[in-house]
Amino acid sequence: MTVAGVGEFGLIDRVTARLSYGESCLLGPGDDAALVAAPDRRVVASTDVLVEGRHFRRDWSGARDVGHRAAAANLADVAAMGAAPTALLVALCMPAELDPAWAEELADGLGAEAGLVGASVVGGDMSASPTLTIAVTALGDLAGRPPVVRSGARPGDVVALAGRTGWAAAGYTVLSRGFRTPRLLVEAFRRPEVPYAAGPAAAEAGATAMIDVSDGLLADLGHVAAASGVAIDLSRDAFEVPRQMRDAAQALGVDPYSWILGGGDDHALAATFPVGTALPAGWRPVGRVGAGVGVTVDGAGYDGPRGWEHFRRAE
Repeated sequence: MTVAGVGEFGLIDRVTARLSYGESCLLGPGDDAALVAAPDRRVVASTDVLVEGRHFRRDWSGARDVGHRAAAANLADVAAMGAAPTALLVALCMPAELDPAWAEELADGLGAEAGLVGASVVGGDMSASPTLTIAVTALGDLAGRPPVVRSGARPGDVVALAGRTGWAAAGYTVLSRGFRTPRLLVEAFRRPEVPYAAGPAAAEAGATAMIDVSDGLLADLGHVAAASGVAIDLSRDAFEVPRQMRDAAQALGVDPYSWILGGGDDHALAATFPVGTALPAGWRPVGRVGAGVGVTVDGAGYDGPRGWEHFRRAE
């Protein structure tokens, strides 16, 4: 069986039948557009795309895993603005010979990840394409709060992190070397564990700037530093190397800090807070904001990889 055999509308029916809908979805798939509640009267919106061979491989990850990853990449962006995600719109472009079960399982992963934050997959589009591509748009609600943007960091602020970094990058390295263990690292690449609630909590606590760590901690904090016109210095001692990561790094001949500081796809949240702020649960201090430009580690430049660059490195 192929998606060509099932047909576009048949596949849409099969996919939407697997989805459930939260309170923010007032009208789901079936009409020309969905209807999503926006109690704040403002809508946070973000779009991301996953391309087979660039962002995922079907021999590395199952369809559910890809669904989780595709949803997480967008839901994390909404959380990084201090908002609560409400809905996802998904465009799926796929080869005509694809098994429809793959698309159905992708929907399962998308719906399950969205369900973690009470959001829903409310619609989208499908098309034939020689390259399997998933494009997701996420919507979110600020609940009356101002958005936390990248340009608000000020000298003296504390840099803090919620979630983990380096795990997905370690898993990517393991898979790229032809291995499937340590399983803990491989699963971290396949399905990120995102601290969604930490975003709104940081906004409530007065975070001055925030970003989703999708491309690498140094690279993403570089965006905060540039937007805010400040320098950021991280403390290497603030990052513990877990045993599984340390062992894998030794076996593969990799500096584990290159994963922790330069690896993406974990979707941790990084934020800056005024000095003296009581950090919300799940947040830990990792550095300071100062005058100047750029991001340093222990006061010096870092000569390892700083993060993902979409037009340079392919999976």
